[in-house]
Formats: sequence, structure tokens, C-alpha cells
Amino acid sequence: MILHESEAIVLRTWPLRESDLLVSLLTRDLGKVRGVAKAALKSRKRFGGALEPMTYVHATYAERPRQELVRMDHFEAIASPLAHPIDYLRAATLAYYAEVLENVLPDHDPQDAIFRLTLAVLEQSRVDHCWMPLTYFSLWVTRLIGWLPETDRCTDCGQSLAGEAAYFHALADGLSCARHKKPNSSMLGRDSLELAQRMSRDPIRAMSGEPWTRQSGQDLRRFLVRTLERHTERRLNSADALSRLGG
Repeated sequence: MILHESEAIVLRTWPLRESDLLVSLLTRDLGKVRGVAKAALKSRKRFGGALEPMTYVHATYAERPRQELVRMDHFEAIASPLAHPIDYLRAATLAYYAEVLENVLPDHDPQDAIFRLTLAVLEQSRVDHCWMPLTYFSLWVTRLIGWLPETDRCTDCGQSLAGEAAYFHALADGLSCARHKKPNSSMLGRDSLELAQRMSRDPIRAMSGEPWTRQSGQDLRRFLVRTLERHTERRLNSADALSRLGG
């Protein structure tokens, strides 16, 4: 048995047996792991309020050879999403982060850049300020996992998209210029293309003081969600909830 201690982010929990929980955890050292937290619903001393999704914790867990599930021993909360007010938009945003990470990351594959990205967007995701970190997270997680196409030129002809709108299709990779757009494509406006370029360059804190509405970067988010869904071959339920809110 190998004992691990690591910074981690709780992604999901499922009821297992009586008071046990199955926990999906994004750890800094070993990537995504799943394990059993025995008597988690009874033991406030070992887990307390540290099992809420998207809680940043110091986790202690044990790995056994040839066993897929680890044994979760103790979590200590470092930062909890419940420390700030929760409304429906913020709850849907946190659920989106968790669902994307759960779907795109393989088990036991450390992804320190994605871990740091998640901490950064969690810090910025407040009740009155969700759309910007949501867009930033979508772009960067797609880029870091290797699924983000070039956003400055047409996939079909290589023409620069500077100052122009682009088009994307739910079943195709990349962006197209007006000449090569496919039937039933959706448009990605030039303002959103410029926003994508800026987000690719600047840290999230550089954008934290700017005014955002749900219309800001709306088409960019939809393009990124379609890209994630196409590669994972899964529908993102939390993205549907955000779409109903106008995002």
C-alpha cells in the first residue's frame, strides 16, 4: 500500500454503500483518481465539509497495487465554493468545470497546468462574475488537452481570419472563412475571435476587472463546448443548463 498526500480538487461524489461515498478527485501529483471514502457521510472529523464538488483540499489517500479504486482517508478543505454565495448561474458554472474535467482527463495522468487553471478560474467565479472565467476555462482546457484548432486562419484554405467572422460546424474540426463555411454552420464573430486571441495571451487576472454580460463571448463559448463534446463524444449537461441561462 502506498500512502499519498496531495493538493486536490473534488470533482464528483456518488453514494456507494450505506454511509460510503465514491469520490472522483483531481490531484496535483497523480492526476484524476477515484476512490472510496468509507463512512464519509458520518465522519465529520475525517472529511467535514470537504466533499462538496470543486472544493480545493489537502487529500490523504492510499493506493493499493492492482486495485483501480484508492482508499480516501482524510480531506482538509483549503478553499470551498460554499465560502461565497451560490446562485443558479454560479452552481451551473461550478458543475460545468467538474463535468468537463471529469470527461476530458484520463485517470492517473498528472496535468499541473490544468490544475492551476482550475484554481485560477475558481478564484474568479463569483456570483456576479461567472461568464468571463467560464469562457477562459473553456478555451484553455481545450487548448491544454490539444483540441483547440487555430483561431486565426481558415482550416480549409489557410486564409487569415483577422478582422473577419469565422464559421464552425458541430461535426467538423476547425474554423472556416465565409467562402468555405459548411452548410448549417454557426458564426463566430470577429470580436469573439479577438477575445480568443487575447485570452490565449493574457492571464485571467488581467481580465478580472472588465464588465461582462452573458452575451460577451457567447458564440466563443458555444464553439468551445461543441469542440469538447465532439472529442469526448458526450453531451455536457451543465452546458445545456448554462445555455438556458443565455450563455
